[in-house]
Amino acid sequence: MQQLVEFIGNHPYLATAWVVLFCLLIYSYVVSFFSPLQEISTHEATRQINKEDAVVLDIRPTAEFKKGHILGATQIPAESVTKGDFSKLEKFKDKPIIVVCPMGMSAKRTAMQMLKAGFAKVSVLKGGMGSWQGEGLPVKK
Repeated sequence: MQQLVEFIGNHPYLATAWVVLFCLLIYSYVVSFFSPLQEISTHEATRQINKEDAVVLDIRPTAEFKKGHILGATQIPAESVTKGDFSKLEKFKDKPIIVVCPMGMSAKRTAMQMLKAGFAKVSVLKGGMGSWQGEGLPVKK
């Protein structure tokens, strides 16, 4: 304990940086725990697709979508996503929807918009298409 106090006294900036990073880490865990949005693995995504008839929503640009996408995925234009226009998906409102993007980051914003629009079960594929292809799972071209 004495060494910790001495370190903090000798290196106040490092100690402050460590405390701030620790608080940010705790904050991110708490926010993700209470968030209605779920990030699911590729294993869970395939389970939902096969057992619960989940709809895969690919929000990547059309050129990337044509290079390879998850079997049965629906592609939605970027303009619709930015406007929050999900009228193309109204018939799937009560089904599980898995939002897919290149790396799993931009899909979170779209999934939150969908939850606010009244979609019941929306989740994000953790790692996006990168993780899907990295696992060697099938893609359609």
